[in-house]
Amino acid sequence: MKHQVLVSGGLAAMAVIPAIVWALGQAPAPQRPGQGRSFAQWDKIQIAVTAKLAPNLYIRQGSPDLDTNHPDAAGGRVAVLFGPEGIMMVDSQDEELHEKVLQTIRTFSSAPIRILVNSHIHSDHTGGDPFFAKQGALIFSREELRDEMLHPARPINGTSAPAPDPAGVPVVTYPLGTPGVPAVTIHLDGEVVDFIPVPGSHTGGDTVIRFAHADAIYIGDFYRNFGYPFADQANGGSIRGMITAIDMIAKTAGPDTTLITGHGTLVRKADLLPYRVMIVDILAKTKKLIDQGKSLDDILAANLTAPYDATTKGDTPQSKSRFITEVYIEVKDK
Repeated sequence: MKHQVLVSGGLAAMAVIPAIVWALGQAPAPQRPGQGRSFAQWDKIQIAVTAKLAPNLYIRQGSPDLDTNHPDAAGGRVAVLFGPEGIMMVDSQDEELHEKVLQTIRTFSSAPIRILVNSHIHSDHTGGDPFFAKQGALIFSREELRDEMLHPARPINGTSAPAPDPAGVPVVTYPLGTPGVPAVTIHLDGEVVDFIPVPGSHTGGDTVIRFAHADAIYIGDFYRNFGYPFADQANGGSIRGMITAIDMIAKTAGPDTTLITGHGTLVRKADLLPYRVMIVDILAKTKKLIDQGKSLDDILAANLTAPYDATTKGDTPQSKSRFITEVYIEVKDK
């Protein structure tokens, strides 16, 4: 059932946040946002408005070259819709950066923060949720995302994941429903915003957020043009699901729709096609090698990504190895 919300007063409540665990056999234990991540220093990271997609829709992001996980820009993008009726945010950045995120927002709007929706569970997108909830934001998310936050994937070393801050747990949740069909529609500041659930792709609780009048869609991390694809299989992600997600965006977006990626550069839907071709190709080549009895080590040594390395920005041996390992696991149905 689709929920329509006209934001002009209070909102009722229900459901979302961070526990990033990648379990491919060498995953680290779950960490609180920022722990164990290779930043230079948190105080060196600056948050800036990096794009203005409409008079009331801004994109802000962290400094480049300080986050080894995302050298293009520290943490994930935040989309901010603002106006006299209040502010709606898509994602909230890392926990350690929440004050800087708010300070940047206050350079262009003094309106109250009303709504926060998360594109997926990872802490570089949800780490600031408790802080913004305490500023008055009502947090929306997929049911699966809330469950991922409350029951983090168990690490292979058996240690316990840190308990989430209750303030950051989403209070409004919605199911997957019919792929491509909005689960929630928000009417705010003259904009119509649709929360559109995505079948398991980057994680099992992905949502894309469409801004109808601005002709922009926040697509999150199932597409990345900085490094190879990352499907968080421990949290319901799927390489094949990324193909489904791309096909869904192809039907949802127009040729000139701005696609707001969680990392990398902003794109159009035509830019997703080579990415789809690459995923389909690597899946097929991996299956062929598995059918020939090849091991994971054999497949990693085959360097299947070689045709794509020259055009993949941010390519690293770790990124390639992670991608191929995920494909192997999926093809083997493990």
